[in-house]
Amino acid sequence: MKFRTTCDTTIVQRQLVYTGLYDPMQLQREAPDPLYLQIKDDLIAAIRSGQFEPHQRLPSERELSEQYNVSRMTVRQALLSLVRDGVIYTRVGKGTFVADAKIDQQLRTLTGFSQDVTARGGRPSSRVIEARVVGAAPDVAAALRMMPQSEVIRLARLRLSDDLPLAVETAHLPFARFSGLLAHDFAAESLYAVLEREYGLALTQAEQVLEAVVANAEELRLLELTPPAAVMRMQRLTVDSEGEPVEFVLSSYRGDRYKFRFTLQAGR
Repeated sequence: MKFRTTCDTTIVQRQLVYTGLYDPMQLQREAPDPLYLQIKDDLIAAIRSGQFEPHQRLPSERELSEQYNVSRMTVRQALLSLVRDGVIYTRVGKGTFVADAKIDQQLRTLTGFSQDVTARGGRPSSRVIEARVVGAAPDVAAALRMMPQSEVIRLARLRLSDDLPLAVETAHLPFARFSGLLAHDFAAESLYAVLEREYGLALTQAEQVLEAVVANAEELRLLELTPPAAVMRMQRLTVDSEGEPVEFVLSSYRGDRYKFRFTLQAGR
């Protein structure tokens, strides 16, 4: 029998812990493996056997420490290791949840976040953090081939899939070319769809740079991560069919939810 998440998650979790449906292993205290690794392995086995389903809340640190008869610090160490491996994820103030398999993001075609999520069968949504005209910072101006402090539209959004925050995305576009863009509600509309529909733009090519870093305080807050946490930061410069820069985007993706796949061809 499997429990599904309900509005009373606490009752469900207590049933899992105390009725034997989730039966923690007896830790081998004389074994060479540290206790936190034994707990980690036991939780992985419980998840793989279906005792916990994707997006189901795990028992609290206190409940796990009682079940395993160890300190909460030992349990926390096991949970943090599971988070780093992408097996579980945390939501600040809500608890720790079982993760789906990591999102396998193909970097072969030029698509937007909404398209990617919809293609995977998810429900994309956005929260607008900032939408205004600003002076271009030196790196933004250089990417868009503009003079520093030239006017650009800065559109910063938190991108979600099924209400789970996955990425923070900040796009910069030349204001002179897209002066009417801010009339749109980008909490509900796709930027790429608006560019295609309203401006007749065909976005044909993008150059992306990807790096793994430790999340800063703002990324931790917006993505609801527990420190220390990794994010994948991406810079993307998109051009139109004439080779003119259209947007310069800075994005941070949850490292525990994404893996990026590249297709390479042998050189001559």
